[in-house]
Amino acid sequence: MSKEAPLSIAEREFIVEALQEDVRLDGRRFDEFRPLHISFGAEYGLVTVRLGRTIVAVRISAEVSKPRDDRPTDGIFLIALELNAMGSPAWENGRQVELEPYVTRILDRVIRHSNALDTESLCIVKGVSCWNIRADVHILDYDGNLIDASCIAVMAGLQHFRRPDAVVKDGQVVVYDIDERIPVPLNITHKPLTVTFHTFNEGKSLLMDATVKEEQAAEGDIVIALNNTGDICTLTKSSGFPVSAMDIVVKSSLALEKVKEINAAIEKALAADMAQRAKKNRGAESSAQNDR
Repeated sequence: MSKEAPLSIAEREFIVEALQEDVRLDGRRFDEFRPLHISFGAEYGLVTVRLGRTIVAVRISAEVSKPRDDRPTDGIFLIALELNAMGSPAWENGRQVELEPYVTRILDRVIRHSNALDTESLCIVKGVSCWNIRADVHILDYDGNLIDASCIAVMAGLQHFRRPDAVVKDGQVVVYDIDERIPVPLNITHKPLTVTFHTFNEGKSLLMDATVKEEQAAEGDIVIALNNTGDICTLTKSSGFPVSAMDIVVKSSLALEKVKEINAAIEKALAADMAQRAKKNRGAESSAQNDR
């Protein structure tokens, strides 16, 4: 799916022949992810995910708006992704590339359409006002596996985000600043993540977490999305040779293990961020007492 500078024939043959010998260029196993690092910003809902050399930043924001006419008791949730020259020299500002709608469509299926975020809890007044939650996905550096990195970043951002508290007084919606009232976490119903495999050797070899060069040499890809309980949210195969049903079953089991591992990493990063915020708050309170 990538439109990077094409591989030379020699590069492609080298990658494919190495994979036939069960060797990847970076020394990883076929079912091994690159190092994953998750960090949160000072603002709630701001997260940066590093997967190898692929870097994705997500910002979650919220505003009060009118619900859709066909869903008067639901809030609104939108995932917006745009590929520009910051992420890769192959991408041009203002011009959509093939990868952009493909990744956005997968994220929509996995997160939004599976109701990972409970949109009913975003309703303030039926048919009148609701919370509009937006996840803006920014690609800072691209070295393959954009889908998995973006999905991790969006799910981590949703769990980290806190919206302002709001009440209805005399028919009017009053939104409190986060300094006035404790902000409210979003209601996350489940935690789906994607695991992407790329196919080689006429569909007989499947690689997890491909780099951009491996993606370019691949025949096609398979995206498996699951949550921690093993529920499959989506399974997408875009192109390439057929893959056997048994291979899909085996890779789904591997994907479930990886999803549990990544969700544990997200929870660990969230706990560390919350502990750091609590420490800062205690320090600020102590400073205020000393000033008095």
